[in-house]
Amino acid sequence: MNKLRSIDLFAGIGGIRMGFDKAFGEEIETVFVSEWDKLAQKTYKANFHDDFEIAGDITMIDEKDIPAFDICLAGFPCQAFSIAGKQMGFSDDYKGVCRGSLFLDVGRICDYHKPKVIFCENVKNLTIHDRGRTFRVICQTFENLGYRVFSKVLNSKDFGVPQNRERVYIVALRSDITPTEFAFPEGAASSKTLKDVLEENPVPAKYYLSEKYMDTLILHKARHAAKGNGFGYEIRDWNGIAGAIVCGGMGRERNLVIDERQTNLVPTTRIKGEINKDAIRKMTPREWARLQGFPDSFVLPIADGNLYRQLGNSVTVNVIQAVAERIKIVLDSKPMPVSREQKDKQISIFEYIKH
Repeated sequence: MNKLRSIDLFAGIGGIRMGFDKAFGEEIETVFVSEWDKLAQKTYKANFHDDFEIAGDITMIDEKDIPAFDICLAGFPCQAFSIAGKQMGFSDDYKGVCRGSLFLDVGRICDYHKPKVIFCENVKNLTIHDRGRTFRVICQTFENLGYRVFSKVLNSKDFGVPQNRERVYIVALRSDITPTEFAFPEGAASSKTLKDVLEENPVPAKYYLSEKYMDTLILHKARHAAKGNGFGYEIRDWNGIAGAIVCGGMGRERNLVIDERQTNLVPTTRIKGEINKDAIRKMTPREWARLQGFPDSFVLPIADGNLYRQLGNSVTVNVIQAVAERIKIVLDSKPMPVSREQKDKQISIFEYIKH
């Protein structure tokens, strides 16, 4: 059996890869991974055991040094477009790197290798950033490389996890295999609630908020309420669903829960004051992992603070798998020929950028 070869760019902790692995099974093989964050690499390596090293900064990697591949997985950074950030888009600079234009490295690599599929996931706000111009540039870039681009906003809560998380999914199919339309999965109302991600045993006292911190959160919320804003902490009902866990690990205070199972609430970390008497706690990294569709076999090998960031930056595996299954249907079908008109449109990404 000839396996499809994939590469995992901006790999994070491997959520996109996991979704495709679940959809394609033994028919897919990852041949290259790039992730510059060392701690993300550590989590990735704990869960995927490849016979090659994870490459670092993608901007420093020559496309010719990447093995040939059929599918490009690219969860390029969302912080430049997220409503939780500054929304600086192509102007976003982080540690000397323009995160908003990192998708151009996807284009550069795919321009050289011409894979069958380019798959991207990003925040919903990408579709309206800069009045839609940013999204049009991204789609036009892929179209000028010879791909037909399909996109749709999907919500994780419709795919078997209790999390209200809207993201845009981009599927670019090479012109010689593309159908007239691409049918994204619709998803369906799920009966899953936060009870389904609850830790089986009482969680340690360190996850419970101190009285002083709760007082701070209450005052913060009251100040915003006085201004007519809806900002502030939120306690979720175990019979309901979570709000989105977001980039950078933010959103912990928007997803607090009441858990009275722990009877030993003696502080084990340096906090100001006692632990609150209402049994209010933040969710654990394992509960966040379940919100993202990661199985309990997924190893969480580093400190909690970094795990929250990694899981918030990651993807919902269930949604990725559902989209990947639709991509598999296309790849399993008979390829369509490329018209002369389509071939003429396949100009270099660098020629396109100059215009």
